[in-house]
Amino acid sequence: MKNWKKSLFTLAGVLIGNVILALAVGAFIVPHGIIMGGATGIGLTITHYIPVNLSVIVFIINAVLFILGTFVLGKKFALTTIISTIVYPVFLSIVQAIPGIDALTDNIMLATIYAGALLGIGIGLVVRVGASTGGTDILALVLNKWFHVSIAVMMYVVDFIVLGFQVLFSNSEQILYGILALVLTTLVMNRVILMGQSQIQLFVITEKYEEVKERMLKEIDAGVTMVHIETGYGEKQQKGVLCVIPNRKLYSVNQMVQAVDPKAFITITQINEVRGRGFTMEKVRYGEEEETQ
Repeated sequence: MKNWKKSLFTLAGVLIGNVILALAVGAFIVPHGIIMGGATGIGLTITHYIPVNLSVIVFIINAVLFILGTFVLGKKFALTTIISTIVYPVFLSIVQAIPGIDALTDNIMLATIYAGALLGIGIGLVVRVGASTGGTDILALVLNKWFHVSIAVMMYVVDFIVLGFQVLFSNSEQILYGILALVLTTLVMNRVILMGQSQIQLFVITEKYEEVKERMLKEIDAGVTMVHIETGYGEKQQKGVLCVIPNRKLYSVNQMVQAVDPKAFITITQINEVRGRGFTMEKVRYGEEEETQ
């Protein structure tokens, strides 16, 4: 049952992500001639010189790269990529067939912002569930295996080469907006990949660590981890109190620590996602015994 749910979640993420990608390209990228990387960018270059359907060209490019990736990277890679390879061109064809989809806005700046945001969301959703969008990402992975160059570097190199081909027939505004869309895509994608239950992490260093721990468990109802540390100046062995709390509890924790020890050293860090007991798993309250299987 658990594997079935995980597979369904992965499939949903890939399908929704590719729908959003197709919408971004069909509604904003193509109508305004904004340059972009990836297999779609190669398709845009080809369709500029040869009057063929963009979705057909993208499908052919994806299929060729998919076959290359399967031979070089193996079956495991193929399983996480085949869905995007097939459904993205299909979704793109459907989106482009929607009446008026290419006339949502005549403002190229607005189109660029929406395109960058939607591309970032779409790619982020696919990557977040452990799948791949395929396309030129496959080429970067293959080159990484052959030449052992950083995947991130190879992805940027491939994308900029694809962008370079489009520069030949695009005006200066389309080029500048394309670069802006690429930056927005990267920023939004990173946010989506890290999207989760945002929390605050505190690390408290105090000689009264036992009292802080007890009050953290009883009054704040927060999980606590005790970390063995050694003070730098006095070389004294003691413990630090590490805990992760919701944003709303930060004030209460600060007040409690200050009441116990006004000289306590506290570091506060914003973290993007928390998983495990007490967050994505059932919480065990203070004083309760966790049953072992």
